[in-house]
Amino acid sequence: MPSDRIFLLACLLLLGACPLRAAETSTSPPNVLFIAVDDLNHWVGHLHRNPQTKTPNIDRLASMGVTFTNANCAAPACNPSRAALMSGLRPSTTGVYDNGQAWNPVIPKKLTLTTQFLNAGYNVFGAGKIYHSKQHRDGEWTEYFQEKVPQLKLDPSARNNGVGGIKFGPLANPDSDMPDYQVVDYALEKLDEKHDKPFFLAVGLVKPHMPWSVPKHYFDDIPLDSIQLPPHTENDLQDVPEAGLKMAKPNGDHALMLKSGRWKEAVQAYLATIQFTDAQIGRLLDGLQNSAYRDNTIIVLWGDHGWHLGEKEHWRKFALWEEACRAPLIWVAPGVTTANSTCDRPVDFMTIYPTLCDLAGISVPDHVEGPSIAPLLKNSKATWEQPALTTFHRNNHSFRSERFRYIRYADGSEELYDHTEDPYEWTNLAGDAKYDSIKAAFQKHLPEKNVPELPKGNDKTGKKKKAA
Repeated sequence: MPSDRIFLLACLLLLGACPLRAAETSTSPPNVLFIAVDDLNHWVGHLHRNPQTKTPNIDRLASMGVTFTNANCAAPACNPSRAALMSGLRPSTTGVYDNGQAWNPVIPKKLTLTTQFLNAGYNVFGAGKIYHSKQHRDGEWTEYFQEKVPQLKLDPSARNNGVGGIKFGPLANPDSDMPDYQVVDYALEKLDEKHDKPFFLAVGLVKPHMPWSVPKHYFDDIPLDSIQLPPHTENDLQDVPEAGLKMAKPNGDHALMLKSGRWKEAVQAYLATIQFTDAQIGRLLDGLQNSAYRDNTIIVLWGDHGWHLGEKEHWRKFALWEEACRAPLIWVAPGVTTANSTCDRPVDFMTIYPTLCDLAGISVPDHVEGPSIAPLLKNSKATWEQPALTTFHRNNHSFRSERFRYIRYADGSEELYDHTEDPYEWTNLAGDAKYDSIKAAFQKHLPEKNVPELPKGNDKTGKKKKAA
Protein backbone atom coordinates (compact mmCIF):
# COMPACT_ATOMS: atom_id res chain seq x y z
CA MET A 1 0.00 0.00 0.00
CA PRO A 2 1.38 3.47 -0.90
CA SER A 3 2.75 5.42 2.05
CA ASP A 4 0.24 8.27 1.66
CA ARG A 5 -2.65 5.80 1.92
CA ILE A 6 -1.12 4.32 5.11
CA PHE A 7 -0.78 7.85 6.51
CA LEU A 8 -4.40 8.63 5.72
CA LEU A 9 -5.70 5.46 7.36
CA ALA A 10 -3.63 6.13 10.46
CA CYS A 11 -5.02 9.66 10.71
CA LEU A 12 -8.57 8.39 10.37
CA LEU A 13 -8.08 5.94 13.21
CA LEU A 14 -6.60 8.65 15.40
CA LEU A 15 -9.52 10.94 14.61
CA GLY A 16 -12.03 8.32 15.68
CA ALA A 17 -13.48 7.08 12.43
CA CYS A 18 -13.64 10.34 10.50
CA PRO A 19 -16.52 10.14 7.99
CA LEU A 20 -15.19 10.03 4.48
CA ARG A 21 -18.51 10.57 2.78
CA ALA A 22 -19.84 14.10 3.03
CA ALA A 23 -23.43 14.55 4.17
CA GLU A 24 -23.42 11.06 5.60
CA THR A 25 -26.90 11.54 7.01
CA SER A 26 -28.24 11.66 3.45
CA THR A 27 -29.26 8.47 1.64
CA SER A 28 -27.77 9.70 -1.62
CA PRO A 29 -24.14 10.46 -2.56
CA PRO A 30 -23.11 14.11 -2.24
CA ASN A 31 -23.11 16.44 -5.20
CA VAL A 32 -19.99 18.44 -6.04
CA LEU A 33 -19.66 22.12 -6.95
CA PHE A 34 -16.13 22.48 -8.31
CA ILE A 35 -15.09 26.12 -8.75
CA ALA A 36 -11.85 26.88 -10.62
CA VAL A 37 -10.63 30.49 -10.73
CA ASP A 38 -7.93 31.52 -13.17
CA ASP A 39 -4.91 33.58 -12.05
CA LEU A 40 -6.38 34.36 -8.61
CA ASN A 41 -3.54 34.79 -6.14
CA HIS A 42 -3.97 35.16 -2.39
CA TRP A 43 -5.40 38.69 -2.66
CA VAL A 44 -8.68 37.65 -1.08
CA GLY A 45 -10.06 39.23 2.06
CA HIS A 46 -9.92 36.31 4.47
CA LEU A 47 -6.24 35.61 3.70
CA HIS A 48 -5.28 39.19 4.66
CA ARG A 49 -2.50 39.52 2.08
CA ASN A 50 -3.82 42.70 0.48
CA PRO A 51 -6.01 45.08 2.53
CA GLN A 52 -7.48 46.72 -0.59
CA THR A 53 -9.12 43.65 -2.06
CA LYS A 54 -12.90 43.25 -1.84
CA THR A 55 -14.07 39.64 -1.90
CA PRO A 56 -17.16 39.38 0.33
CA ASN A 57 -18.47 36.31 -1.46
CA ILE A 58 -15.25 34.31 -1.44
CA ASP A 59 -14.95 35.27 2.23
CA ARG A 60 -18.54 34.11 2.78
CA LEU A 61 -17.64 30.75 1.27
CA ALA A 62 -14.57 30.53 3.52
CA SER A 63 -16.78 31.15 6.55
CA MET A 64 -18.93 28.18 5.55
CA GLY A 65 -16.12 25.64 5.83
CA VAL A 66 -12.34 25.28 5.91
CA THR A 67 -9.93 27.70 4.25
CA PHE A 68 -6.29 26.70 3.73
CA THR A 69 -3.82 29.52 4.34
CA ASN A 70 -0.84 27.67 2.85
CA ALA A 71 -2.34 26.19 -0.32
CA ASN A 72 -0.02 25.92 -3.33
CA CYS A 73 -0.45 25.03 -6.98
CA ALA A 74 1.18 22.00 -8.60
CA ALA A 75 2.72 24.28 -11.23
CA PRO A 76 2.72 28.09 -11.65
CA ALA A 77 1.17 28.06 -15.13
CA CYS A 78 -2.36 27.32 -16.32
CA ASN A 79 -1.76 24.25 -18.47
CA PRO A 80 0.42 22.12 -16.16
CA SER A 81 -1.46 23.17 -13.02
CA ARG A 82 -4.81 22.09 -14.39
CA ALA A 83 -3.50 18.95 -16.10
CA ALA A 84 -1.91 17.84 -12.83
CA LEU A 85 -4.97 18.55 -10.70
CA MET A 86 -7.40 16.88 -13.08
CA SER A 87 -5.23 13.81 -13.73
CA GLY A 88 -3.73 13.22 -10.29
CA LEU A 89 -0.27 13.11 -11.91
CA ARG A 90 2.42 15.67 -11.14
CA PRO A 91 4.21 17.58 -13.92
CA SER A 92 7.38 15.63 -13.14
CA THR A 93 5.49 12.42 -14.00
CA THR A 94 3.75 13.52 -17.21
CA GLY A 95 6.28 15.97 -18.68
CA VAL A 96 3.59 18.68 -18.87
CA TYR A 97 5.59 21.47 -17.21
CA ASP A 98 4.44 24.61 -19.01
CA ASN A 99 1.88 26.13 -21.34
CA GLY A 100 2.09 25.00 -24.94
CA GLN A 101 2.74 21.35 -24.06
CA ALA A 102 -0.20 19.13 -25.02
CA TRP A 103 -1.49 17.13 -22.06
CA ASN A 104 -3.94 14.99 -24.05
CA PRO A 105 -1.48 12.37 -25.35
CA VAL A 106 0.04 11.63 -21.94
CA ILE A 107 -3.13 11.67 -19.80
CA PRO A 108 -5.58 8.96 -20.88
CA LYS A 109 -9.27 9.61 -20.38
CA LYS A 110 -9.57 6.76 -17.90
CA LEU A 111 -7.30 8.55 -15.42
CA THR A 112 -9.08 11.88 -15.06
CA LEU A 113 -11.11 13.10 -12.10
CA THR A 114 -14.30 13.53 -14.10
CA THR A 115 -14.05 9.99 -15.44
CA GLN A 116 -14.02 8.61 -11.89
CA PHE A 117 -17.25 10.44 -11.11
CA LEU A 118 -18.87 9.36 -14.37
CA ASN A 119 -17.96 5.75 -13.62
CA ALA A 120 -19.45 6.15 -10.14
CA GLY A 121 -22.83 7.07 -11.60
CA TYR A 122 -22.63 10.85 -11.53
CA ASN A 123 -23.71 13.30 -14.17
CA VAL A 124 -20.69 15.50 -14.82
CA PHE A 125 -21.36 19.00 -16.14
CA GLY A 126 -18.69 21.50 -17.13
CA ALA A 127 -18.52 25.13 -18.17
CA GLY A 128 -15.78 27.69 -18.67
CA LYS A 129 -12.10 27.07 -18.10
CA ILE A 130 -11.33 23.78 -16.37
CA TYR A 131 -8.45 22.67 -18.57
CA HIS A 132 -6.15 25.19 -20.24
CA SER A 133 -7.69 27.03 -23.21
CA LYS A 134 -11.06 25.54 -22.22
CA GLN A 135 -10.07 22.20 -23.71
CA HIS A 136 -12.22 19.21 -22.90
CA ARG A 137 -12.65 15.75 -24.39
CA ASP A 138 -15.82 13.90 -25.29
CA GLY A 139 -16.43 10.94 -23.02
CA GLU A 140 -15.24 12.70 -19.85
CA TRP A 141 -18.32 14.89 -19.39
CA THR A 142 -22.06 14.38 -19.53
CA GLU A 143 -22.38 17.87 -20.96
CA TYR A 144 -20.07 20.84 -21.51
CA PHE A 145 -21.41 24.35 -21.99
CA GLN A 146 -19.87 26.61 -24.59
CA GLU A 147 -20.45 30.27 -23.86
CA LYS A 148 -20.76 32.94 -26.54
CA VAL A 149 -18.10 35.64 -26.55
CA PRO A 150 -19.63 39.02 -27.39
CA GLN A 151 -17.60 42.00 -28.49
CA LEU A 152 -16.06 43.65 -25.47
CA LYS A 153 -15.13 47.33 -25.79
CA LEU A 154 -12.89 49.47 -23.66
CA ASP A 155 -14.67 52.34 -21.93
CA PRO A 156 -13.85 55.78 -23.37
CA SER A 157 -12.13 56.61 -20.07
CA ALA A 158 -9.43 53.97 -20.70
CA ARG A 159 -6.04 55.42 -21.66
CA ASN A 160 -5.30 52.35 -23.77
CA ASN A 161 -5.23 48.59 -23.29
CA GLY A 162 -2.30 48.40 -20.86
CA VAL A 163 1.48 48.30 -20.69
CA GLY A 164 3.24 45.93 -23.06
CA GLY A 165 2.00 42.42 -22.39
CA ILE A 166 0.20 43.44 -19.18
CA LYS A 167 -3.25 44.19 -20.56
CA PHE A 168 -5.92 46.07 -18.65
CA GLY A 169 -8.62 48.73 -18.86
CA PRO A 170 -12.27 49.34 -17.92
CA LEU A 171 -15.00 48.09 -20.25
CA ALA A 172 -18.10 49.82 -21.53
CA ASN A 173 -20.02 46.52 -21.42
CA PRO A 174 -22.47 45.41 -18.72
CA ASP A 175 -21.72 42.41 -16.50
CA SER A 176 -24.05 40.19 -18.51
CA ASP A 177 -21.80 40.48 -21.58
CA MET A 178 -18.89 38.82 -19.78
CA PRO A 179 -18.23 35.16 -20.63
CA ASP A 180 -17.90 34.29 -16.93
CA TYR A 181 -21.39 35.68 -16.34
CA GLN A 182 -22.75 33.27 -18.95
CA VAL A 183 -20.86 30.37 -17.37
CA VAL A 184 -22.47 31.12 -14.02
CA ASP A 185 -25.88 31.42 -15.73
CA TYR A 186 -25.41 27.88 -17.02
CA ALA A 187 -24.43 26.62 -13.57
CA LEU A 188 -27.49 28.29 -12.04
CA GLU A 189 -29.68 26.52 -14.58
CA LYS A 190 -28.18 23.20 -13.55
CA LEU A 191 -28.74 23.97 -9.87
CA ASP A 192 -32.37 24.77 -10.64
CA GLU A 193 -32.99 21.49 -12.45
CA LYS A 194 -34.26 18.28 -10.90
CA HIS A 195 -31.55 15.61 -11.14
CA ASP A 196 -32.11 11.86 -11.03
CA LYS A 197 -28.41 11.28 -10.33
CA PRO A 198 -25.85 12.99 -8.13
CA PHE A 199 -24.00 15.65 -10.08
CA PHE A 200 -20.47 17.00 -10.38
CA LEU A 201 -20.73 20.60 -11.60
CA ALA A 202 -17.41 22.16 -12.69
CA VAL A 203 -17.47 25.94 -13.09
CA GLY A 204 -14.33 27.51 -14.54
CA LEU A 205 -14.06 31.29 -14.18
CA VAL A 206 -11.48 32.89 -16.47
CA LYS A 207 -11.13 36.19 -14.62
CA PRO A 208 -8.92 37.55 -13.12
CA HIS A 209 -6.84 36.24 -16.03
CA MET A 210 -5.65 39.03 -18.31
CA PRO A 211 -6.83 41.22 -19.78
CA TRP A 212 -7.87 42.83 -16.49
CA SER A 213 -10.82 44.34 -18.29
CA VAL A 214 -14.21 44.26 -16.60
CA PRO A 215 -17.14 46.70 -16.53
CA LYS A 216 -16.10 50.17 -15.45
CA HIS A 217 -18.08 50.25 -12.20
CA TYR A 218 -15.64 47.74 -10.67
CA PHE A 219 -12.80 50.19 -11.36
CA ASP A 220 -14.82 53.06 -9.93
CA ASP A 221 -15.28 51.09 -6.72
CA ILE A 222 -11.50 51.06 -6.18
CA PRO A 223 -10.32 54.65 -6.85
CA LEU A 224 -6.83 54.95 -8.26
CA ASP A 225 -5.74 57.41 -5.58
CA SER A 226 -6.45 54.76 -2.92
CA ILE A 227 -4.21 52.12 -4.49
CA GLN A 228 -1.17 50.88 -2.59
CA LEU A 229 1.63 49.05 -4.36
CA PRO A 230 2.38 45.55 -3.10
CA PRO A 231 5.25 45.40 -0.56
CA HIS A 232 8.57 45.35 -2.42
CA THR A 233 12.19 46.24 -1.85
CA GLU A 234 14.93 47.51 -4.13
CA ASN A 235 17.60 45.06 -5.27
CA ASP A 236 15.38 42.18 -4.19
CA LEU A 237 17.04 39.85 -6.70
CA GLN A 238 20.64 40.43 -5.60
CA ASP A 239 20.69 37.22 -3.52
CA VAL A 240 18.72 35.14 -6.03
CA PRO A 241 20.62 32.58 -8.15
CA GLU A 242 20.80 32.85 -11.90
CA ALA A 243 18.05 30.26 -12.37
CA GLY A 244 15.67 32.44 -10.37
CA LEU A 245 16.68 35.55 -12.32
CA LYS A 246 15.81 33.81 -15.56
CA MET A 247 12.31 33.18 -14.24
CA ALA A 248 11.90 36.72 -12.88
CA LYS A 249 12.95 38.49 -16.10
CA PRO A 250 13.23 41.86 -14.33
CA ASN A 251 14.20 43.62 -17.55
CA GLY A 252 10.93 42.61 -19.17
CA ASP A 253 7.47 43.36 -17.77
CA HIS A 254 8.75 45.01 -14.60
CA ALA A 255 11.14 47.40 -16.30
CA LEU A 256 8.45 48.37 -18.78
CA MET A 257 5.92 48.94 -15.98
CA LEU A 258 8.35 51.15 -14.05
CA LYS A 259 9.08 53.18 -17.18
CA SER A 260 5.36 53.64 -17.86
CA GLY A 261 4.55 54.95 -14.39
CA ARG A 262 1.35 52.91 -14.43
CA TRP A 263 2.06 50.31 -11.75
CA LYS A 264 -0.84 51.52 -9.58
CA GLU A 265 -3.21 51.40 -12.54
CA ALA A 266 -2.30 47.76 -13.11
CA VAL A 267 -2.87 46.93 -9.44
CA GLN A 268 -6.23 48.71 -9.56
CA ALA A 269 -7.22 46.71 -12.64
CA TYR A 270 -6.28 43.38 -11.04
CA LEU A 271 -8.25 44.25 -7.90
CA ALA A 272 -11.24 45.34 -9.99
CA THR A 273 -11.15 42.08 -11.92
CA ILE A 274 -10.99 40.07 -8.70
CA GLN A 275 -14.04 41.97 -7.49
CA PHE A 276 -15.92 41.07 -10.67
CA THR A 277 -15.04 37.41 -10.18
CA ASP A 278 -16.14 37.57 -6.56
CA ALA A 279 -19.53 38.86 -7.71
CA GLN A 280 -19.92 35.84 -9.99
CA ILE A 281 -19.03 33.51 -7.15
CA GLY A 282 -21.67 35.27 -5.08
CA ARG A 283 -24.29 34.54 -7.73
CA LEU A 284 -23.22 30.92 -7.73
CA LEU A 285 -23.40 30.59 -3.94
CA ASP A 286 -26.81 32.24 -3.86
CA GLY A 287 -28.02 29.80 -6.48
CA LEU A 288 -26.83 26.82 -4.49
CA GLN A 289 -28.28 28.17 -1.23
CA ASN A 290 -31.66 28.61 -2.94
CA SER A 291 -31.58 25.16 -4.53
CA ALA A 292 -32.72 21.75 -3.38
CA TYR A 293 -29.07 20.68 -3.15
CA ARG A 294 -27.74 23.14 -0.56
CA ASP A 295 -27.43 20.54 2.22
CA ASN A 296 -25.91 17.74 0.17
CA THR A 297 -23.28 19.46 -1.99
CA ILE A 298 -19.52 19.55 -1.48
CA ILE A 299 -17.98 22.85 -2.56
CA VAL A 300 -14.32 23.22 -3.41
CA LEU A 301 -12.88 26.49 -4.72
CA TRP A 302 -9.32 26.76 -5.97
CA GLY A 303 -7.21 29.25 -7.90
CA ASP A 304 -4.98 27.51 -10.44
CA HIS A 305 -1.86 29.41 -9.29
CA GLY A 306 -0.78 32.78 -7.94
CA TRP A 307 0.37 35.96 -9.66
CA HIS A 308 3.13 38.55 -9.17
CA LEU A 309 2.41 42.24 -9.60
CA GLY A 310 5.98 43.51 -9.22
CA GLU A 311 7.03 41.57 -6.14
CA LYS A 312 10.60 40.34 -6.65
CA GLU A 313 10.70 42.53 -9.80
CA HIS A 314 8.46 40.00 -11.51
CA TRP A 315 5.05 40.01 -13.21
CA ARG A 316 2.77 37.11 -14.08
CA LYS A 317 3.13 33.57 -12.71
CA PHE A 318 5.97 31.42 -14.12
CA ALA A 319 8.16 31.45 -11.00
CA LEU A 320 8.61 29.48 -7.79
CA TRP A 321 8.17 32.17 -5.14
CA GLU A 322 5.23 32.64 -2.78
CA GLU A 323 3.24 35.01 -4.99
CA ALA A 324 3.28 32.65 -7.96
CA CYS A 325 2.72 29.43 -6.01
CA ARG A 326 0.10 30.34 -3.43
CA ALA A 327 -3.63 30.54 -4.20
CA PRO A 328 -6.96 30.18 -2.39
CA LEU A 329 -8.31 26.77 -1.44
CA ILE A 330 -11.67 26.48 0.32
CA TRP A 331 -13.65 23.37 1.19
CA VAL A 332 -17.23 23.00 2.37
CA ALA A 333 -18.23 19.38 2.95
CA PRO A 334 -21.55 18.83 4.77
CA GLY A 335 -21.13 16.48 7.72
CA VAL A 336 -17.33 16.80 7.61
CA THR A 337 -16.15 20.42 7.72
CA THR A 338 -16.87 22.94 10.47
CA ALA A 339 -17.83 26.50 9.63
CA ASN A 340 -15.24 29.26 10.12
CA SER A 341 -12.33 26.82 10.21
CA THR A 342 -8.81 27.77 9.15
CA CYS A 343 -6.07 25.28 8.35
CA ASP A 344 -2.46 26.48 8.28
CA ARG A 345 -1.05 23.13 7.16
CA PRO A 346 0.78 23.32 3.81
CA VAL A 347 -1.07 21.48 1.05
CA ASP A 348 -0.88 21.53 -2.71
CA PHE A 349 -3.63 21.04 -5.24
CA MET A 350 -2.67 17.43 -5.93
CA THR A 351 -4.79 16.76 -2.84
CA ILE A 352 -8.04 17.85 -4.50
CA TYR A 353 -8.60 14.75 -6.67
CA PRO A 354 -8.18 12.13 -3.92
CA THR A 355 -10.08 14.21 -1.36
CA LEU A 356 -13.11 14.56 -3.62
CA CYS A 357 -13.08 10.82 -4.22
CA ASP A 358 -12.86 10.14 -0.48
CA LEU A 359 -15.72 12.49 0.33
CA ALA A 360 -17.92 10.98 -2.36
CA GLY A 361 -17.13 7.41 -1.33
CA ILE A 362 -15.31 6.71 -4.61
CA SER A 363 -12.15 4.59 -4.63
CA VAL A 364 -9.02 6.66 -5.23
CA PRO A 365 -7.25 5.28 -8.34
CA ASP A 366 -3.78 3.86 -7.78
CA HIS A 367 -2.13 6.33 -10.15
CA VAL A 368 -3.07 9.38 -8.06
CA GLU A 369 0.07 10.91 -6.55
CA GLY A 370 -1.36 13.30 -3.99
CA PRO A 371 -2.71 12.41 -0.54
CA SER A 372 -6.26 13.03 0.58
CA ILE A 373 -6.69 15.85 3.08
CA ALA A 374 -9.91 14.41 4.52
CA PRO A 375 -8.28 14.35 8.01
CA LEU A 376 -7.63 18.11 7.78
CA LEU A 377 -11.19 18.79 6.68
CA LYS A 378 -12.43 17.02 9.78
CA ASN A 379 -9.82 18.55 12.08
CA SER A 380 -7.90 21.53 10.69
CA LYS A 381 -5.29 21.16 13.46
CA ALA A 382 -4.52 17.51 12.70
CA THR A 383 -0.88 16.54 12.30
CA TRP A 384 0.41 16.98 8.76
CA GLU A 385 4.09 16.51 7.97
CA GLN A 386 4.15 16.68 4.17
CA PRO A 387 5.18 20.00 2.57
CA ALA A 388 3.38 21.48 -0.41
CA LEU A 389 5.23 21.00 -3.71
CA THR A 390 5.21 23.20 -6.82
CA THR A 391 7.19 22.41 -9.97
CA PHE A 392 8.07 24.66 -12.91
CA HIS A 393 10.05 23.04 -15.70
CA ARG A 394 12.10 19.92 -15.21
CA ASN A 395 13.91 19.53 -11.86
CA ASN A 396 12.88 22.95 -10.56
CA HIS A 397 10.89 22.48 -7.35
CA SER A 398 9.51 24.75 -4.65
CA PHE A 399 8.43 23.45 -1.24
CA ARG A 400 6.31 25.18 1.39
CA SER A 401 6.02 24.26 5.05
CA GLU A 402 4.15 26.36 7.58
CA ARG A 403 7.31 28.37 8.24
CA PHE A 404 9.69 28.01 5.29
CA ARG A 405 9.78 28.06 1.50
CA TYR A 406 12.62 26.12 -0.09
CA ILE A 407 13.42 26.29 -3.81
CA ARG A 408 15.85 23.97 -5.55
CA TYR A 409 16.62 24.58 -9.21
CA ALA A 410 17.78 22.09 -11.81
CA ASP A 411 21.36 23.36 -11.59
CA GLY A 412 21.47 22.71 -7.83
CA SER A 413 21.16 26.38 -6.78
CA GLU A 414 18.81 27.13 -3.91
CA GLU A 415 16.66 29.67 -2.11
CA LEU A 416 15.26 29.45 1.42
CA TYR A 417 12.92 31.92 3.09
CA ASP A 418 11.68 32.08 6.67
CA HIS A 419 8.08 33.28 6.45
CA THR A 420 7.86 33.93 10.16
CA GLU A 421 10.45 36.69 9.82
CA ASP A 422 10.30 37.41 6.11
CA PRO A 423 6.78 36.97 4.66
CA TYR A 424 7.71 38.64 1.35
CA GLU A 425 10.82 36.53 0.74
CA TRP A 426 13.35 39.35 0.67
CA THR A 427 16.27 37.48 2.29
CA ASN A 428 17.59 34.23 0.84
CA LEU A 429 18.94 32.06 3.69
CA ALA A 430 20.04 29.11 1.57
CA GLY A 431 23.75 29.92 1.95
CA ASP A 432 23.64 29.92 5.77
CA ALA A 433 24.93 26.59 7.10
CA LYS A 434 22.66 26.72 10.14
CA TYR A 435 19.72 25.98 7.84
CA ASP A 436 21.28 22.90 6.22
CA SER A 437 19.07 20.53 8.22
CA ILE A 438 15.97 22.46 7.12
CA LYS A 439 16.98 22.12 3.49
CA ALA A 440 17.80 18.44 3.92
CA ALA A 441 14.34 17.78 5.33
CA PHE A 442 12.75 19.33 2.25
CA GLN A 443 15.07 17.45 -0.10
CA LYS A 444 13.66 14.15 1.14
CA HIS A 445 10.47 15.07 -0.70
CA LEU A 446 12.05 15.76 -4.10
CA PRO A 447 10.18 13.75 -6.76
CA GLU A 448 11.95 10.53 -7.68
CA LYS A 449 10.68 10.84 -11.24
CA ASN A 450 11.48 13.92 -13.34
CA VAL A 451 10.67 12.98 -16.92
CA PRO A 452 11.83 15.07 -19.90
CA GLU A 453 9.66 17.97 -20.99
CA LEU A 454 7.14 17.46 -23.72
CA PRO A 455 7.76 19.56 -26.84
CA LYS A 456 6.01 22.88 -27.20
CA GLY A 457 4.05 24.05 -30.22
CA ASN A 458 1.48 21.27 -30.20
CA ASP A 459 -2.14 21.90 -31.02
CA LYS A 460 -5.09 20.92 -28.85
CA THR A 461 -5.19 17.38 -30.19
CA GLY A 462 -1.57 16.70 -29.38
CA LYS A 463 -0.52 16.64 -33.05
CA LYS A 464 2.41 18.77 -34.16
CA LYS A 465 1.38 21.94 -35.91
CA LYS A 466 2.57 22.40 -39.45
CA ALA A 467 4.96 25.24 -40.06
CA ALA A 468 3.19 28.42 -41.02
